[in-house]
Amino acid sequence: MQLRAIAIMIRRLVIAGGVAALSAGMIPASLAAASADAPPSDSATPRDAFVEIAPGHIEYYSTADVLKQGKPIAPPRLSVQFDEPLHFMKRHVSQAEYAACVQDGGCRQLDKAQRADVAADLPVVGVSWQDATDYAAWLSKRTGHQYRLPTYDEWVHAAGEAFTEDLRLDICDSDTPSDRWLAEYALEAPRKIATDPSPKPFGTYGTNAAGVHDINGNVWDWTDTCYSRVFLGPDGEASLPPFENCGVRVVAGSHHSMITDFMRDPKAGACSVGIPPANLGIRLVRVSKG
Repeated sequence: MQLRAIAIMIRRLVIAGGVAALSAGMIPASLAAASADAPPSDSATPRDAFVEIAPGHIEYYSTADVLKQGKPIAPPRLSVQFDEPLHFMKRHVSQAEYAACVQDGGCRQLDKAQRADVAADLPVVGVSWQDATDYAAWLSKRTGHQYRLPTYDEWVHAAGEAFTEDLRLDICDSDTPSDRWLAEYALEAPRKIATDPSPKPFGTYGTNAAGVHDINGNVWDWTDTCYSRVFLGPDGEASLPPFENCGVRVVAGSHHSMITDFMRDPKAGACSVGIPPANLGIRLVRVSKG
């Protein structure tokens, strides 16, 4: 009984941020092995890390690039109705939670700059789309529940009143290169204002009405929405089939960006255009059974 109690304590320590202690050999290997045999539970990412977003209707501008006769134009306004509740992660996956996945062999180690990050109250950053997908798969296997990355429209729905569309339609609609350049500069200049990119405790950037934290913080969320391009003729009709590239995904934050799925550092040339996000992190959707 005493060994079982110690094993449970060790497993909780790992999830709460004690992976560093395990890797340093501070905990006997026999006890670490005993904790690994414990039955899976939702403690890896607890149920209370999710909020239920009520059914509702959203409108937002498409993330697709739209070309009319080869020239960029404003993206269309999309309308989406959600008829079922959405169980959305109210905070990012923590450093400790991702470290537990690494410890268990389900996730790839972070790069050297983030490898020692195991805090329970800070978001994991420096993750690629593949890392985020691997974490969702590991958590699903560990808990017996299904988790996945959100689509961009689900993220917009969960963001609620905190969602902002940092979009200048005149950038797309201007035929004059100099006007387009000035409009792009006016859009990008505010994003260049220096901000501290270091991860902050959950809730630092506020909470929306649904209980979702840090929508406009310094960590962007990977989504499962792929990059797309639409080709239109002179009358606005489709001139070619739409092009989709799922090697590039939409990341969502105070502005959306397109990031190659294997990139961990958005500042290393991964962003297709504009000022890149400060950090890349993970939020999940919990899929209801039945």
